[in-house]
Amino acid sequence: MYLQTVGFSKMLRVFWFFFFFEFFRYVVVDLVSLIFIKWDRYRNRYDYLDAKRRLWLELPLVSIIVPGKNEGKHIFKLTTSLQEQTYTNFELIIVDDGSDDDTEIICKSLKKNGYIDYFVRNEVRGGKASGANTALRIAKGKYVVHLDADCSYDFDAIENIIIPFYEDRKIGAVGGNVMVRNYRESVVTALQGFEYTDAISIGRMVSSYLGIYRVVSGAFGAFRMDLLQRVQGWDIGPGLDGDITVKFRKLGYKIRFEDRAVCQTSVPNTFQKLTKQRLRWDKSLVRFRLRKHSDVFFPHQNFSLSNFISFLENITYTLILNIKWYIYAADMIFNFASLLPFIIVMNIFLYTGANLFKLLVFNLFRERTNAPFSYFLIYVPLMVFYHGYFLRIVRSIAYVKEFFFKESYKDPWNPEKTSIKALEIGI
Repeated sequence: MYLQTVGFSKMLRVFWFFFFFEFFRYVVVDLVSLIFIKWDRYRNRYDYLDAKRRLWLELPLVSIIVPGKNEGKHIFKLTTSLQEQTYTNFELIIVDDGSDDDTEIICKSLKKNGYIDYFVRNEVRGGKASGANTALRIAKGKYVVHLDADCSYDFDAIENIIIPFYEDRKIGAVGGNVMVRNYRESVVTALQGFEYTDAISIGRMVSSYLGIYRVVSGAFGAFRMDLLQRVQGWDIGPGLDGDITVKFRKLGYKIRFEDRAVCQTSVPNTFQKLTKQRLRWDKSLVRFRLRKHSDVFFPHQNFSLSNFISFLENITYTLILNIKWYIYAADMIFNFASLLPFIIVMNIFLYTGANLFKLLVFNLFRERTNAPFSYFLIYVPLMVFYHGYFLRIVRSIAYVKEFFFKESYKDPWNPEKTSIKALEIGI
């Protein structure tokens, strides 16, 4: 009715932000890419089987490293999950980063009973990167798999995350598919369950296919040992998983997302906890992509077009469009004040329609899900407010805090001494 009354051009004028940016990037580009991914997977199915055969023929040692603080209550479940893996030629290294609970007692008991190969305790907390690097110094595997202690893994997860290295020798790191285990716990976890299924999982499948995948998750990621040694392991975070992915990309190696390698994690169950987590995540975009790795944008001897596009896409859709959304809001307020109630309702309708389309259609391209898509149907309208308002506002606050105050260096997620040192040397 509205379209017939005002015409298509007026419709585009009012809803340009949705049609030109959100719909094109997250519906059209994603759908076309998923079709090509499906076709390529079918066309290369025998190559995949051959890579799997060569993995089993070689049986390389895989070092599974799990750094963490106060994770003792999760370790037994983790070791049980790993003992059920199809791929068993691995060593398990647990690093206790200065825990003040029973982690040390639990891990020593598990080591004594053969569940853990190496247990190292740092008496003084050094942070997640320090724990991972401690494990790296012990590791002897050809590949290193970094896990979070509070996750559980499909029985073929380790096998599936190693296979891509045998499909393409230029692959340096592989990211696993992280799903939400506690999606039924609250509205907050359900919204994140929807987000991980759609924006994160599908988003990473598409960015991997396009060659611009940029974050190997710290919860489940695999790396070539020789390359980890070349980049000298992990630098201090937050955002250390995205940082090390960029370091691998700068070496000229491909990064792959493997949706068939699945782990499940528990996400924050209140908006307060979620806000704290996302503030930390979003600050890392400014700290790492705009400061530490800003050389990606400039021509030099090791300039890479794919790295440039990867950064540009990330910054355009998370930073520039975040600012542009406020320009759009101002445009509507000043130029279409009388139509505002209609514009708000229509925007909710458009975004809800797009989310529903993605939930139903993209489900055809997922080989593994942890929840029936029908469970998320009632949350489709809420995703408009979750993505469009809540996450956007949190992201804006994070950018301001990091741009002007370098707040990430004050985050208690890292020990104060390491943050001070990181600030001194500019990482």
